[in-house]
Amino acid sequence: MVRIQFIPFLLAFSLAACAGNQAASPTYADDNDPYEGFNRKMFAVNMSLDRHILKPVAKGYLTVPQPVRASVRNFRNNLISPVTLSNDTMQGSWSRAGVSASRLLINTTVGVLGLFDPATAMGLPRHTEDFGQTLAVYGVPEGAYMYVPLLGPGPPRDMVGLIVDTGLNPITHMGDNELEGAALSFAVGGVDARANNLGVIDEIERSSVDFYASVRSLYRQNRESEIRNGETDLNELPDLDELDNY
Repeated sequence: MVRIQFIPFLLAFSLAACAGNQAASPTYADDNDPYEGFNRKMFAVNMSLDRHILKPVAKGYLTVPQPVRASVRNFRNNLISPVTLSNDTMQGSWSRAGVSASRLLINTTVGVLGLFDPATAMGLPRHTEDFGQTLAVYGVPEGAYMYVPLLGPGPPRDMVGLIVDTGLNPITHMGDNELEGAALSFAVGGVDARANNLGVIDEIERSSVDFYASVRSLYRQNRESEIRNGETDLNELPDLDELDNY
């Protein structure tokens, strides 16, 4: 039963996490996918689970009044904010760590245990950091692209990061045991993420010649953007001298 509870977030992780970068190219210059045959089979399994389990649940969740859904999201985000704060600190991002600590304090007090998000209105927008990003900052390579059963995209670096972040997540340590706590956090976050991206994910699937390749590309490009905190890599900008020749 606990294992089934993981399904909503883990499927959403493979789809909704990619949706924020929908304008990205559907192909990746270096797909680094030596296990593509296996990965495609796992992708098909996860898509079937999405169609039959996650998507219907997400549609049902949309019937819950929006203010209630927003409070649930805010409450969960506040509870898991120590994960971001820990990784901000490990990365030496002191200004971002200060924002994370301030948000935790403000939203826990003024925001009534995190049900509301006054910190954003005060100029302290939420950001996320995870241990996979921390490893990348310290130069650990991503490893071969993998599509893990139930988990979705899971290159070795990000899988290690997921394990560490699960241990850092306060919700993991709630309930009768740690597995149930982690399942609860993943389930609530996954259903909410899928519900908020129903239209975007459907559009990506409709417009993709190869949906698997699109998800792979979007996931990896999104991860690169997260690792750089959204900053542009100057090495990837076109050579202006070359442009002058056209």
